[in-house]
Amino acid sequence: MTERFSAREAIALAGDDFRELPVPMREFKPDGPLSWQGYDDARRRALTRTGEDESVVCGTAVIGSTRAVLIAFEFGFLGGSLGERTGDRVEAAYTHARAHRLPVVSLVATGGSRMQEGMLALTQLQRVARQSALAREAGLPQIAVLRDPTTGGGWATLGAGADVTLALPGAQVGFAGSRVRPSDADPAAYTAEAQVAAGAVDAVVREEELRETLALWLTLLTAPAAEGEGGVESEAESGGDVEPVPPPAALGAAGLPATGWDAVRHARSPERPRAAAYLDAYFSRRAAISGDRCGGSDDGMLCGFGSGPAGRTVAYAAQCGTATRPAGYRTAARLIRLAGRLGFPVLTLVDTPGAANDAQAERQGAGSAIADLFAAVATARTPVTTLVIGEGGSGGALALAAPGNTWATPDSYFSVIAPELAAAILKRTASEVRDTADQLRIRPQDLVGLGVIRGIVEHAGR
Repeated sequence: MTERFSAREAIALAGDDFRELPVPMREFKPDGPLSWQGYDDARRRALTRTGEDESVVCGTAVIGSTRAVLIAFEFGFLGGSLGERTGDRVEAAYTHARAHRLPVVSLVATGGSRMQEGMLALTQLQRVARQSALAREAGLPQIAVLRDPTTGGGWATLGAGADVTLALPGAQVGFAGSRVRPSDADPAAYTAEAQVAAGAVDAVVREEELRETLALWLTLLTAPAAEGEGGVESEAESGGDVEPVPPPAALGAAGLPATGWDAVRHARSPERPRAAAYLDAYFSRRAAISGDRCGGSDDGMLCGFGSGPAGRTVAYAAQCGTATRPAGYRTAARLIRLAGRLGFPVLTLVDTPGAANDAQAERQGAGSAIADLFAAVATARTPVTTLVIGEGGSGGALALAAPGNTWATPDSYFSVIAPELAAAILKRTASEVRDTADQLRIRPQDLVGLGVIRGIVEHAGR
């Protein structure tokens, strides 16, 4: 179990120069809206124990070089539960964020809704969800840090609803709290680490790295969309004229393939640079998101935001040369939609033999996941630039490619189907695979001639 920090300790862990926001005033009749016997006494004891008069502390702080609105839960105050006064403060914090164009960072530690206020407490989740939605519409980034414990409605709104969700090691995270789970439930399933594996949390971050991690995320997500433009505010409010980014320079073999089979061999070479090498060369620093938010993650699809050419923030989704899983497609779609909301261009790197086609992939909805990514690219609110850096295997690769703005490296190919599979379907012998590769016209120069790609990128310095 991770250490349970108080709200103000968590604030101090995250940033500096904390300035508490004015507290909205709401008067209760004795023992609250339900006249729950002993409620006032419980609140007084919580005040004495924690020094706080409610379960949340809201204000602004500087994290790195970015001022942000902080919403910090005090678990020592009635289990960090949400009541009407909690909802008032969270709403006021989001209103301040929108008025001053500030990102929102939630430091969550809550057991859920406050039973002493009944349904009036539960409906605060709708208030919180609306405020989060308004921030999303305004193009304001939202980051959540899950402390121990994060359960119930706090997890299902501020936690899971954030653009980027981080967690402290060992934190208890789950919709069901420890006292309401089935008696035979596996406790390991209700941890931050399990939620990362399930695609619901982006990363587990150690306490000593939290401030630096938040600073990087806030720098990337609040940077101007392009040099000389007004940043997130202008893009979100105007719909923006975000310029597409240039494709990265080629890193692998310089010469073009003589035959279709040569193109295949070059793309499949174990010595060819993979996505991580391209991302490292293109970005001075980057931060990753992970998971499709519906049960899965795929290590073969790298997604996140980075500081690209001229310090411009660029979102990226990159295949790593493996068969892409449904979770990978969904994560990429999530990334592209988030980039659109925040006003950042997108870079995608294509490198896959194709979509995963095993039985598990079918059970996980491979078709719908690919369809969703096709739709995300087709309706992207900001420009998408694609570079094919290796294998471009059928629709599983095309789903990540930008129509009209796809480029290729000299050691890549793009094909409707792998040459071996095409030969098998046509009932050709193994000796005819190479001729089939030529017939498919899959070389980068063939793709340019067909109008499928815009061009072939050169090596840096040429």
